[in-house]
Amino acid sequence: MANGTLKVSNIQTSSGSGTITIGQSGETVTIPSGVTMSGMGKVLQVVNATFSTNVTSSSSTFADSGLTASITPSSTSNKILVFVNINGIYKGGSNTGISLKLVRGVTNIHNIESIGAYTNDSGFVAVGSASTTYLDSPSTTSSTTYKITFNSFNNTGTVNINANSVSGGTVSTMTLMEIAV
Repeated sequence: MANGTLKVSNIQTSSGSGTITIGQSGETVTIPSGVTMSGMGKVLQVVNATFSTNVTSSSSTFADSGLTASITPSSTSNKILVFVNINGIYKGGSNTGISLKLVRGVTNIHNIESIGAYTNDSGFVAVGSASTTYLDSPSTTSSTTYKITFNSFNNTGTVNINANSVSGGTVSTMTLMEIAV
């Protein structure tokens, strides 16, 4: 068969259902830039934020961690895929724990983790890091802000995020991806 261009307005199986295969194993199917594909999700935009300041709390009231990112969805039906990685989590004081939440605007949308570091040690104890992935449906085309809040849930000691940043380099990150639906 000679190479050529197939020009049609619709491709479907003879029965109207089933599988249509394009290409064979080992071949590459190329979609030229600028082509719009519908009926499948695709990443429309990516926003990445980093935060490296050491923040502390000794309150049971949730406070902003400083890790925040904003995105403006292009359609109310699109989803926002949120990736969060929080580093340098430390606690000070015995029986102290930290709770972390993902917030959209002022609304808690996802409890990331409650980490209890229950020890008799009254000094700082490294808890490590916490990560989450969350698929959100903000249903808006307005600028939407996501942030991480945290607290000391036993209110008996201090908790830190990016605690190592004082000695050079702990970074927490948030990535937002708008997914077309």
